[in-house]
Amino acid sequence: MSKRLEMLEKLVASGAADSFGVYALAMELRKLGEVDRAVATFESLRQRDARYVPMYLMAAQTLADASRPAEARSWVEQGIAEARAQGEAKALGELEALLAVLG
Repeated sequence: MSKRLEMLEKLVASGAADSFGVYALAMELRKLGEVDRAVATFESLRQRDARYVPMYLMAAQTLADASRPAEARSWVEQGIAEARAQGEAKALGELEALLAVLG
């Protein structure tokens, strides 16, 4: 196990992690190829802080890379709604571009 992964897991387990900390754990799991754990961590973050826009694109890309387009599309659609609601134009554009690729 990587030291970074171990540190992030401890931080999240302690309850001291903010949304970015949970996101960082999901991204580390993604980087290590642990797709199911990464997606579960993104899901945990979505339940905790559905307004955290960056997770939608990264969760969707993780699922798309794992050949799970229907699940990816669901994340993208939710992300588009949240990005619009928050006026996050850059994230909205990235999510819409991914949706176009997913079909």
